[in-house]
Amino acid sequence: MALIDLANPTRFLRLVARLLPWLIAATVVLFVIGLFQAINAPDDYQQGATVKIMYLHVPSAWLGMLGWALMSAAALGTLVWRHPLADVAGKAAAPIGAAFTFICLVTGSLWGRPTWGTYWVWDARLTSMLVLLLLYLGVMALYWTAEDPGRGSRAAAVLTLVGALNLPIIKFSVDWWNTLHQPESIFRMGGPTIAPSILWPLIVMTLAFTFLFATLHLMAMRNEILRRRVRTMQLMQAQTLAEASA
Repeated sequence: MALIDLANPTRFLRLVARLLPWLIAATVVLFVIGLFQAINAPDDYQQGATVKIMYLHVPSAWLGMLGWALMSAAALGTLVWRHPLADVAGKAAAPIGAAFTFICLVTGSLWGRPTWGTYWVWDARLTSMLVLLLLYLGVMALYWTAEDPGRGSRAAAVLTLVGALNLPIIKFSVDWWNTLHQPESIFRMGGPTIAPSILWPLIVMTLAFTFLFATLHLMAMRNEILRRRVRTMQLMQAQTLAEASA
């Protein structure tokens, strides 16, 4: 199947029906392995068992940013190429990305209390992640409250592309400013600074959360396509009744 064929919602739904069982199975397996490794991973010599919060925090932060990157690509598809499924992909990704960003902020606060002595500081990384959550809420509001769905989708796409400027700020904030947040410890020159016994469970958990994101996103896209079909049929039925009674 060519990529262009996925522009057809019916073909896309058939592909989703085939992919979902495999994605769900892979997600479950990865979570079982990742949770087992995370539970049995050693404590940090400074932070103790508190360090295990990162097995939720780091994947959630990654997916919060990945969700917005995916929405940015969908926004280009909506505004430039008018791809039939681009708007569906962006709208479906917004609440999922917002949920992971919220989890990132909550787990970060729980991690910060024993580490920094406070739940929150106006740190560059924390503040930029909070801005990301607010941007998610703004996009969701445009999608769900606009009287004209088409106009709301275009406005959401524009806000998404503007908000994409926040992604490099989140990524490089620990390098550009003097922050409390720890610097990059995985993707860095010279290799990771995390011990392999802690790093491998983190990698597996990140893969598990990524597969979960993909599963939820495909399910949400499928539901959005079906919802739009039902709405179209309702409008056609209402129009037919109006013409019959005229």
